[in-house]
Amino acid sequence: MTEFVLGSASPARLEVLRSAGLRPLVRVSEVDEDAVAAALPPGTDPAGVVTALARAKAEAAAAALVAERAEVIADCVVVGCDSMLLVDGVLQGKPLTPEVARERWAAMAGRGADLLTGHCVLRLRDARTVAEVADCSRTTVHFAKPEPEELDAYLATGEPLQVAGAFTLDGRGGWFVDRIEGDPSSVIGIGLPLLRRLLAGVGVGVAQLWVGS
Repeated sequence: MTEFVLGSASPARLEVLRSAGLRPLVRVSEVDEDAVAAALPPGTDPAGVVTALARAKAEAAAAALVAERAEVIADCVVVGCDSMLLVDGVLQGKPLTPEVARERWAAMAGRGADLLTGHCVLRLRDARTVAEVADCSRTTVHFAKPEPEELDAYLATGEPLQVAGAFTLDGRGGWFVDRIEGDPSSVIGIGLPLLRRLLAGVGVGVAQLWVGS
């Protein structure tokens, strides 16, 4: 059976996959996102940036697997993802501090912005990468205008500090999302429709990955 490896520490991505019938093995290696982005050719578009970051994460996770000499590398797919919010043509990753998160919300409250998620799938057989596909999903998120005390309380939870765009759809941030146009799972961090197509591109059908299949 082909093993599914998630190259991400995100509990939200893991939960999406588990709810969709998979039992992923999680392998995460540190990637210097700023260095990856800085090494891209000048003028790389936002979709290209998040896709390159997803590829770097998938490759790092695959390298970690090979170094472990785990049995899983006999036949597996490794998936890397990266999400950023595009606001006024500028990509926004994790704010990390309450001050930056507050600035982000001042810019996006009451309007729409595009959440871009890069996906990269590597197919490994006998420790070698035999196929690779990558693409980006784009979903428009329409934000509400939190009352000042609501925003203060949200920032105080710490939730928006470690997530792309300073919000979550599946957590407390969902209270401040009016609607979305596109795939909800991609806003959580891993788009199932796109992932299904990418898996098919490396010769793996989703049904064969389901637990109990």
